Amino acid sequence: MKLLITGCGGQLGTELVRQLKDGKSSLGNIPEQYINADVTAVDIAELDLTDQAAVDKFITDSKFDIIFNCAAYTNVDACETQTEAAYAVNALAPKYLAAAAEKIGAKLIHVSTDYVFAGNEPMPRVETDEVAPVTAYGKTKLEGEKFVKAECSKYFICRTAWLYGLNGKNFVKTILRIAKERGGCSVVNDQFGNPTSCVDLAHTMLKLAVTDNYGIYHCTCSGICSWFDFAKEFVRLAGIDVEVKPCTTAEYASKTQRPAYSALDNAALRATVGDDMRDWRAAIAEYINELKETNRI
Repeated sequence: MKLLITGCGGQLGTELVRQLKDGKSSLGNIPEQYINADVTAVDIAELDLTDQAAVDKFITDSKFDIIFNCAAYTNVDACETQTEAAYAVNALAPKYLAAAAEKIGAKLIHVSTDYVFAGNEPMPRVETDEVAPVTAYGKTKLEGEKFVKAECSKYFICRTAWLYGLNGKNFVKTILRIAKERGGCSVVNDQFGNPTSCVDLAHTMLKLAVTDNYGIYHCTCSGICSWFDFAKEFVRLAGIDVEVKPCTTAEYASKTQRPAYSALDNAALRATVGDDMRDWRAAIAEYINELKETNRI
């Protein structure tokens, strides 16, 4: 089996490579179909996903069986001003990957986001709910979803949220650093969602990709909390004795409107391969322990 992982330098791409190498994750063994898989992992230095001709040649020459697209323009605030760059990475790149995958009969598993929803209804969203993004980031990611569906018949779209992993930047690492440097921090308490570990998402993507259950999936850890609840828990787990204070979105004065309630329901997973993704508390506890063991906090 020949696999391509794009965005391999990011936190999710790194975790996928790790699980394929180890043959397992904290959730258990990955599918046996991946034993002795030929894995090609690329980032922008190796392949510019916004170059259609380059993408087409790279994929059709190598004839991959499965393509995991972990590349994205995820800076929500920057997407509002760098709209062309965001559209190129979040919409056009998936389109080019999907078209090339279709040419060779490959499967494409593409990562999307909770931001495709407006986030103005206080109940978890299922895969069939109406999408209505309010940010440039969400709008470009939705366009990417549409292109994937239009261009590729063997697609999986995995919407996730509040993602954190060992490699790269994320909310957890940022808050831990601020808490230590400033002796405390304030975190918004009126935005709710599902903190999700890259370990759980990568494991689920690998499980999905060996099936023929194509379609859209919500892939988040279970349980719903606010950013404040999340931060308070992982600061406690890290053993940093500081106060984490709640604040409102208005007080935080964010440049970009965020969804107030963007929790997702993994209904499609439960109906197909099963939902093994852990409760967010268990997943973050393991993550903090690994940060400690690798001297990252």
